[in-house]
Amino acid sequence: MNPAGDWLLLRPLALALLPLALLPWLNSGRRISAWPWSGTLPVDPASTGLDRALRLLASAAIAAFVLALAGPGLRGQQVERVSTGARVAMVIDRSGSMNSTFAGRAPDGGEESKAAAARRLLKAFVTRREHDRVGIVAFSTSPMFVLPMTDRHAAVHAAIDAIDQPGLAYTDVARGLAMAFDLFDARDPIASQAIVLVSDGAAVIDRRVQEKLRAAFAARPLHLYWLFLRTERSPGLFEAPADPRDDTPQRMPERHLHRFFESLGVPYRAFEADSAAELAAAIAAIDQAERGEVRWLEALPQRDLSAFAFALAALACLLLAIAKRLEVRIGPPLPVLRP
Repeated sequence: MNPAGDWLLLRPLALALLPLALLPWLNSGRRISAWPWSGTLPVDPASTGLDRALRLLASAAIAAFVLALAGPGLRGQQVERVSTGARVAMVIDRSGSMNSTFAGRAPDGGEESKAAAARRLLKAFVTRREHDRVGIVAFSTSPMFVLPMTDRHAAVHAAIDAIDQPGLAYTDVARGLAMAFDLFDARDPIASQAIVLVSDGAAVIDRRVQEKLRAAFAARPLHLYWLFLRTERSPGLFEAPADPRDDTPQRMPERHLHRFFESLGVPYRAFEADSAAELAAAIAAIDQAERGEVRWLEALPQRDLSAFAFALAALACLLLAIAKRLEVRIGPPLPVLRP
């Protein structure tokens, strides 16, 4: 039930016509009998009750019409809902290498690029999680703010579709991650909040930028996931090179970015995907992990209830019309015989 404060009238001045509902009690509107008087007849409770019922019905019809003219309705309101989900910031690589396949060549025939595979699987991830709020940042040479946190999945799908367009040359992961922090509201009580980095490479992160990222994660602990789309024959995240001299940020930026993420002290997991199937498995694992309690306010629009008042008035008029149709027609009085 809605509290009284939720009701509204768009045209309250129309209620000034409500006294018209008293008219049926002043005049019944029924046919006047030609017989001079029926006072000698015994009291008929059924007829009296029927008379009152018809007058009430007529009053109800007039009152319903007046109420419909006044424009009754329910105010728009916000209702708290509770479900499972998360706040997810997707940080998506838009560098030119994402337009290649996992084999490191241009898509041909049935093959799809890494960007196309990511787009398809991320959209399926969003579709499965009805109550998530998702924000999107893209990055290549510079970060690009694509979409704020929203639960409007049509907008999220449109933003994800954009990652399949031709990208630029470079990969600036750090600035993309820094922009992702702006998607989260520090006052949001949701426990399950995550950044999902989707990239097929990395670059050397300046020491000062590393400290800024470390401070940002310390101030707002988030879960961090890296979907590393590994190109065939490229170095991975977990294996150390045979020659220790090759184990430098300049030669193996992805491995050292992974080690930096491990040092942040936040829940972090890296997935190394060599194919679309492995990428799908990684996204499924994130889907299972990020399922906290979500509370959100659902906006309910204002409702116009005039149609119900008009329907009530129409029903009352229909019943009055039927009663009129069933009214007994009494003929003229018998002629008076004079002596």
